[in-house]
Amino acid sequence: MELLNLTDTKNSSTSIDCPSIDEFRNQVYSTSYSLITMFGTVGNVFALVLLIKKHETRSPFHTYMLNLAVSDLLCVMTLPLRVLYYVNKGQWNQGDFLCRISSYALYVNLYCSIYFMAAMSFSRFLAIVFPMQNLRLGTEKHARLVCVGIWLLICLLSLPFLKSGQHIDTLTNKTKCFEPPRGKGLQKLVILNYLSLVLGFAVPFLVILLCYAGIIRTLMSRSHAIQRKGDSGVKAIRMIVIVLFTFLISFMPYHVQRTIHLSFLARSDTTCSEKVTMQKSVVVTLCLAAANSCFDPLLYFFSGDAFRTRLSSMRRSVRGGTIRLSGRLKPVVGTEEACGSPRPKNLQTRLTMVKKQSEK
Repeated sequence: MELLNLTDTKNSSTSIDCPSIDEFRNQVYSTSYSLITMFGTVGNVFALVLLIKKHETRSPFHTYMLNLAVSDLLCVMTLPLRVLYYVNKGQWNQGDFLCRISSYALYVNLYCSIYFMAAMSFSRFLAIVFPMQNLRLGTEKHARLVCVGIWLLICLLSLPFLKSGQHIDTLTNKTKCFEPPRGKGLQKLVILNYLSLVLGFAVPFLVILLCYAGIIRTLMSRSHAIQRKGDSGVKAIRMIVIVLFTFLISFMPYHVQRTIHLSFLARSDTTCSEKVTMQKSVVVTLCLAAANSCFDPLLYFFSGDAFRTRLSSMRRSVRGGTIRLSGRLKPVVGTEEACGSPRPKNLQTRLTMVKKQSEK
């Protein structure tokens, strides 16, 4: 995700007099990626387990959520290597192959997540706005084909990231990874940025906005239908809020800042304070982009079909087992024979004792 990680000021002759943000970068990246790995792994593994257990009632939306969970898990699995890199203060010790694969895998899963969200939004759009057409188009078979197409498309479009491997920094004699090329390589980076900006972000985000506009318009014009089928409308609204939140917090700042940063690098009249501010904004937006893996479990919980029902049933099963166990233990501890006390003949007294026992 360090497509524009030009934050090592010691490596640039044009900014040699500017203060380095290496310490800030290493601390923020290592801490943020560690937290994202922990919360993202727990949330997506839990969601994936529940989604797999619900195989008997699969739907297109379920298929997209399953692939989104897998994509998020693969994304967070690449982050520990980055944590090691920044904990070692920018020294890469894992070899050229892992350097290339970790960069490639992170971008693949980042943009797969975006496209799976777009597919989920279009699935809801068909179900609400065109319910009759959805019976023919919104099938699980079609959803699986869409998911395969997304994986293949993103894997092919992300192949240029395999070209960026480790290299030796001549000034610090450190082995670097996740650092972009300079000079002529930077011009190729500009082209790659605009391709990913349009195809990886703008197009799916436009699809999402159009789908949500159609969903909201349909829900507002069918007030009586919403009252009869309120669950579908509520789930759609929840999905709209969560997906837009993820885009506005994670994906949009990253892509906007990345484009601004490229135009900023082409200028020669920048001051040191501007350069430091821009470099720190790179760090912050990259962390926000990686954090999308922690937000997606909210999508499973609040808008997934029967997801919360299965979670509630699991909680009731655990609670029911506890109650049954308690019910077996109470007669041993609380009976008159165990306590050596006579059974009260007065009905009111017996009810009072039962009440006190239950309160305990």
